[in-house]
Amino acid sequence: MVEASAAIRLYLLDDHMLFREGLLRLLDADPRFVVVGQSGLLEPGLAEIAQLRPDVVIVDYDLGEHTALDFMRRRPPGAGAALLVTAGLPERDALELIRLGLSGICRKEVSPDELKASIHAVALGQVLIEQRYLQSIVAASTAPDRVSFTERERAVLRGLLQGHSNKQIARQLASSESAIKATFQQLFNKLDVRSRSQLVMVVIQSYGDLI
Repeated sequence: MVEASAAIRLYLLDDHMLFREGLLRLLDADPRFVVVGQSGLLEPGLAEIAQLRPDVVIVDYDLGEHTALDFMRRRPPGAGAALLVTAGLPERDALELIRLGLSGICRKEVSPDELKASIHAVALGQVLIEQRYLQSIVAASTAPDRVSFTERERAVLRGLLQGHSNKQIARQLASSESAIKATFQQLFNKLDVRSRSQLVMVVIQSYGDLI
């Protein structure tokens, strides 16, 4: 997660060169973003991402011989948030990508401003997943044994489900960002998840009636 005032370091992983070059020109023209690397192939992309440790990886679903599923399963530590920008993907794979920790799904036909807003949001730790994918997870799931939450944890989870950043949640709760981060870590440990997108999935799947 990056500070709100810092330039967001991006890596582009897309096998369509024309789209990748167009996206590079679009983002390079905006001082809020810095594209630190790009690739059309998974293997060199993984190596560069491991070295560069970008804040956000913008990845297409179709990567030639691979897909975004292969990237998410092998995503290097410290790779930052993963934002899928794609023309389309099978619903089953979308659900698996969410389970693997994908931070957002964005259609290639969105406007440049919408895309930039999505990049900024996931860089700040927000989760941008279409409701139909989340609803499919709920429909296909069975509820495990559930844990209990404190009132503060429930308030933080409500902010998360509303798509708010740590700073926004802290303001709502008259708290500090460090305290909100600590609460999220407690929730990660309590629910055995590693990312905010996984936390969203588990909460909607099993705890929607408690939040």
